[in-house]
Amino acid sequence: MGLLDGKNALVFGLANDKSIAWGITQAFHREGANIGISYAGEALERRVKPLAEKIGCKWVEECDVTKDEHIAATAESAAKHFGKIDILVHSIAFAGRDELSKPYHQTSREGFKNAMDISVFSFVALTNAFLPIMNDGGSVMCLTYGSGAVKVAPHYNVMGVAKAALESSTRYLAYDLGPRKIRVNAISAGAIRTLAAAGVGGFRDMYKHFAEMSPMQENVTIDDVGDAAVFLASDLSKRITGEVLYVDSGFNIMGVQMVKRDEKSE
Repeated sequence: MGLLDGKNALVFGLANDKSIAWGITQAFHREGANIGISYAGEALERRVKPLAEKIGCKWVEECDVTKDEHIAATAESAAKHFGKIDILVHSIAFAGRDELSKPYHQTSREGFKNAMDISVFSFVALTNAFLPIMNDGGSVMCLTYGSGAVKVAPHYNVMGVAKAALESSTRYLAYDLGPRKIRVNAISAGAIRTLAAAGVGGFRDMYKHFAEMSPMQENVTIDDVGDAAVFLASDLSKRITGEVLYVDSGFNIMGVQMVKRDEKSE
């Protein structure tokens, strides 16, 4: 018996086999969920379809989350295929390369709007579109980066501001959906080598720094995030909502960060 047996789960934002969304998809599949996958743009189709086949996923849909009509059509297609859903995962974020390489004060108006639209409003829009077909007691979740949302992460820039808005949206959605016992949470993953991370300046150094400075002294994997997502998707978390769950080997608890710890010191 899996923790998600009999549940229908939709995962938005799968890009390739390095995606956090893939770690979540595999964990859901392992726990018995019936899964649907959505991706952004034709360019990703050749990567995503083979992954869907690996887990026997029959519902694979392209969705441009910047267009309301695309979201509505995707929801309609899901309703026909699944009837009702129990789990909705938003693993979508975007900021232009310029916005991630220049200082934050040089963010363009268009770049700011795009980052907020794709990374934040899409979470609200998808939740709203799928709410009519979501079973009471369901679970909605998104992916954030808390160290860049509530603190400064160099080079993260407008993405950090977007993640702050995403975390705030998580709390407001949790309030809205609470009467139906649908919970809304965010997972804050540590540094993982994904397609999105590749666009952040200095990520290679940041990745090494995470492993050295976190209490557990190791980086996390997409599988670690997948396991946390299973918990939030399952009935084990039925009274947890509006929270940010950190899966980062404890990096977020660190204040003053010293150069590498001496294992022999007391």
